Amino acid sequence: NTEEILRLANIKLGLASVSKEEAVRSAGELLKNSGYVEAEYIDGMLKRESLVSTYLDHNIAIPHGEAEVKEKVKKTGIVVMQYPQGIDYGDGNIVKLIIGIAGKGNEHIDIIAKLAGILDEEEEAEKLVNTTDANYIYECLK
Repeated sequence: NTEEILRLANIKLGLASVSKEEAVRSAGELLKNSGYVEAEYIDGMLKRESLVSTYLDHNIAIPHGEAEVKEKVKKTGIVVMQYPQGIDYGDGNIVKLIIGIAGKGNEHIDIIAKLAGILDEEEEAEKLVNTTDANYIYECLK
């Protein structure tokens, strides 16, 4: 059920800038509080970032847990957090939109592929990054 993967309530816009670690942790907490993952998944997200950045392109990052925490995913879900002032994501990358992903089995691969397709369009990506309308993000990503 696609509606269950992304809920309008899990799109948070206009957040104040925080550190990369805090942003990834917040995305993880939201995934956990929404029933998508167990708490250990959050550490897996942070660990993945320390090994390889999930920065995608156009000010967007897609943090997700590493393989070791896969069994901590209860069901596939995504959360979206927007930081209009940007977050220093390391390597000179500024992130304004974080899409936290939890995928059951290999579902995260499909989600990332779909997201990459949408985000390939620079104008589309820019709209997603800068919108003040959660419904817009919801319609684009659901």
